[in-house]
Amino acid sequence: MLLEIDHLQAFYGKAMALEDISLGVGRGELVAVLGPNGAGKTTLLKAISRTVTSRGMLNFDGASLHDLPAHAVVGRGVCHCPEGRRLFAELTVRKNLMLGAYLRKDREAIERDYQWVLKLFPVLHERGSQIVSTLSGGQQQMVAIGRALMGAPQLLLLDEPSVGIAHKLKIEIFDAICAIRDRGVAILMAEQDALSALRVADRVYVLEHGKVAQSGSSAELAADNRIQQIYLGVE
Repeated sequence: MLLEIDHLQAFYGKAMALEDISLGVGRGELVAVLGPNGAGKTTLLKAISRTVTSRGMLNFDGASLHDLPAHAVVGRGVCHCPEGRRLFAELTVRKNLMLGAYLRKDREAIERDYQWVLKLFPVLHERGSQIVSTLSGGQQQMVAIGRALMGAPQLLLLDEPSVGIAHKLKIEIFDAICAIRDRGVAILMAEQDALSALRVADRVYVLEHGKVAQSGSSAELAADNRIQQIYLGVE
């Protein structure tokens, strides 16, 4: 496994947000994390990117992430596209994307990755000099994913990539997520849209109250009666 997590707990101050999480992500694998609001999906991604306090096994590519600051985790190859995008609203699309490569020195490779991002999201090619705050929500999400990709991740953490996005752009974003996986980048994606997540993910974990309640392949969970009733609205 590229990412190995065992008995992970995470905290905000003294409050426990993750009680006991064990999961893994293989190289080039797309793993989805489902669950209701407050289940711990966002906290899980923050624990991996070292922006919340945690304890338990948290290994990436054979080495622990626990003692690393957030920027060093990026340097190891883990890039986080957070919920709410958190872009630099008054900078251009190109500048926002290039900020994702701030730790890198390989200029030719940076330019190749920039061109790849524009190929993934062609609308950004047309809007490279446009101020990000003037883009639609879906286009801003494309910039946020592109910025994370500019860090050259081995593992991409995606937090709610489809929230608040028009259906047409949501389809484009999930198509791009599949293309990113097909390029060999492992993805751990927290997502509210269970139907879309089950369509694209290789495996799925369901979180409830800070614990893993269910796990399995996408096909297994899509056929599960409980998942159908709670997350897919099937009676």
